[in-house]
Amino acid sequence: MSEVMLYLADEAAMLAFGARLAAVSGACGVIFLQGDLGMGKTTLSRGLLRGLGHTGAVKSPTFTLVEPYELGERRVYHFDLYRLADPEELEFFGIRDYLSGDALCLIEWPERGAGVLPPADLQIHIQAEGEERRLRLQPHGARGEAWCAALSEVN
Repeated sequence: MSEVMLYLADEAAMLAFGARLAAVSGACGVIFLQGDLGMGKTTLSRGLLRGLGHTGAVKSPTFTLVEPYELGERRVYHFDLYRLADPEELEFFGIRDYLSGDALCLIEWPERGAGVLPPADLQIHIQAEGEERRLRLQPHGARGEAWCAALSEVN
């Protein structure tokens, strides 16, 4: 499967897409969220977390680097690497502990962790397209391919 292109009209559509992604991901894997400031990366993350049953607030972990969520037996780690000065900081932070096992890792600004982060199962590039958002989903490996196949069936 190649890339999947989606167009989302508004914030409600981004939240709904996040919930669909939660359903297909099984809350396990690595997802890179890329796009300029204000494109909806945290909104997508909020929709995904709500889709997994989280009812509290979801804020961007810009200053804390990571926000952990325990959802029953599932673990989700929401990273925001925007303020990361050097990718090596992730090693001191213990990034490998978060990436091991069966957790889902949502990583905003993954390019700031280049060389340290593992490959993503799915890269999501978000761009403004007028008032809408265009999402380009790039799968990597079998897991990402399966997710994209499931997500493209809905549209």
